[in-house]
Amino acid sequence: MSRNKRLIALMSALSICAMSAGAAQAQTVNPPPAGVLSLDAQASEDVPADIVTITLFFEQEGNDPAALTRALNQRAADALARAPGNSVVKVSTGTFSVSPATDRDGKISAWRGRTELVLESRDFAAASALAGRLSNLMQVGSVDYSLSPEATQRAQTQLTDRAIRSFRERADAAAKAFGYSSYTIREVNVGQGGAVPRMRTMAYAAKAQSDSLAIQGGTNRVNVTVNGSVQMR
Repeated sequence: MSRNKRLIALMSALSICAMSAGAAQAQTVNPPPAGVLSLDAQASEDVPADIVTITLFFEQEGNDPAALTRALNQRAADALARAPGNSVVKVSTGTFSVSPATDRDGKISAWRGRTELVLESRDFAAASALAGRLSNLMQVGSVDYSLSPEATQRAQTQLTDRAIRSFRERADAAAKAFGYSSYTIREVNVGQGGAVPRMRTMAYAAKAQSDSLAIQGGTNRVNVTVNGSVQMR
C-alpha cells in the first residue's frame, strides 16, 4: 500500500472514532427531560335508559324432537301473528333450542325445547302492554334497559368536556404544588367507555292477557377518561 493510501485510511479511521466519541458525548450531555408529570382524570354519570328489551319464552318437553320442534315453531308463529313488528315496538325471534335430557344411566329420557321472542322499544308503556297481551302464549323471562347510541353520544360529549377540564385543573394544581408556574401538554388520550347497565330486572308473566307489566327503567353508567403527560415549566 502506498504512503498516500495509508494516510487516507488513517484519516478515515480517526474521523469514525471522532464521530463515535461525539455521539457518546451527546448522549451523556443530553439528560432526559425533567418536570414531566403523568396524570389522568375521569368523568362519569348515570344516564336514564331509553330502550327497554323484554325477552319472552316458551318451554316444553316431549319424547319426539321433531314433534317438539314443530310445537315450538307453532307457538312462536302464533306469538308473532299477535305481535307484528311496527315503528313503536320492534319484534324479533330470539334463541331457539331443542336438547336431550338424560337419566342416571346417561340415556335420553326426554327432549326439552325453548323458543324466545324479543320486544325492543323506546316506548316502555307500549312494550309493556304488548308483553301483557302475549302472556297466555309466552312467559316473560327478563326485562333489560339500555342506552340508545344517540343518548350515549350526547352523554359522552358532555362528559368529555368535564373530564378535560378536570385534567387541566389537576395539571395546574400539581404544577403549582411542585413549585412550577405553568405547564404545557406533552400528550393526551381521551377514552370513551360504553354504557354499562346499572340495573337488570327479572320479570314474570302478567296475570291476564290484557295486563301490562309493571316495569321501570334503570340507568346506565357512562364513563370518559382523559390521561396523558404534561411538561411543568
